[in-house]
Amino acid sequence: MLQPGISAEVKFVVTDELTAKTVGSGTLDVLATPVMIARLEQAAWTSVAPYLAEGEGTVGTLMNAKHLSPTPVGLEVTCRAELTEVDGRRLVFKVTAKDARGPIGEGTHERAIIQNERFVTKAYKKLEG
Repeated sequence: MLQPGISAEVKFVVTDELTAKTVGSGTLDVLATPVMIARLEQAAWTSVAPYLAEGEGTVGTLMNAKHLSPTPVGLEVTCRAELTEVDGRRLVFKVTAKDARGPIGEGTHERAIIQNERFVTKAYKKLEG
C-alpha cells in the first residue's frame, strides 16, 4: 500500500560521462544538473515500484529542484526520495542529493501512476498520420 514515508536512495560516482560538459548542460567538469535530476527521479520511482499493481508504473510530471553545490568527478553522490503525499494517482516526493561534503540538491517531485501499456500505446499513436 502506498503511504507517506516510503523512500529509496540511488548512489553513484560522478564520472566524466556525467559532467555538465559532456551532457551539454554547461562547460564544466562537474556533475550535470540533468543527471542529478534523473537520479532523483530514479530514487522516486524505485521507491514506489514494489507497491504498484501488475502493469502499473509511474511517470514524472513535475520536478522543482535546486542544485546547491558542485560535485567534482570522483565523488560519490546519494540521491534520496521520500514519498510525502498520495492523492489518488498523484504522488509527491521530497527529494535530496548529497555528496561526501554535504547537501548538493533539494526539492519536490511529482509522479503519476499510469497503466504502462495504455500509456505507451497513447505515446506511439503520435506517430500515426
